[in-house]
Amino acid sequence: MPRKLLRRYIPDHHAVRNNKHLRIFGSALQHPNLWHLNRHSVSGAFAIGLFMAWMPMPLQMLPAAAGAILFQVNLPIAIALVWLTNPITMPPLYWFAYLLGAQILDAPVSETMQFEVSWAWLQHELGLIWEPFLLGCFILAAASGLIGYIGVRIYWQWHVARSWKRRRQSRQDEPEH
Repeated sequence: MPRKLLRRYIPDHHAVRNNKHLRIFGSALQHPNLWHLNRHSVSGAFAIGLFMAWMPMPLQMLPAAAGAILFQVNLPIAIALVWLTNPITMPPLYWFAYLLGAQILDAPVSETMQFEVSWAWLQHELGLIWEPFLLGCFILAAASGLIGYIGVRIYWQWHVARSWKRRRQSRQDEPEH
């Protein structure tokens, strides 16, 4: 499987263990499954990380880490995937979540809403749109987590089968002595 590729991009387990925000998990970070790169660990990390990426909350990495520890899946991958939603991607992704929730609830869409980073905006606008917004976020979180989980499992199985096929082919192509 693409272990070499994943190892290139995920942080070292010592760096994650020593992260000041993750120290609250203490010795739970010592479990070896949190650092393994196998089909179960990576697919579970994708499910947790993609699910938590859609949750509109600060410090999404902490619940992602808690989920990875609880389900004993790859911790660095679960944490890294929450950065799918970052300050650049949040507005369009959360707008889409709001539109989806409004469509499902058959709620009117606020076309004139202007986003501001202020307490007054949060109290007024978010008070009007919170139900469709949270519903859309939850639906997209569940769908993303499930698609990520299944997608990684399928890709992993395909990659292993392709590797075995190549290995068999190279053995057949070798000249006999």
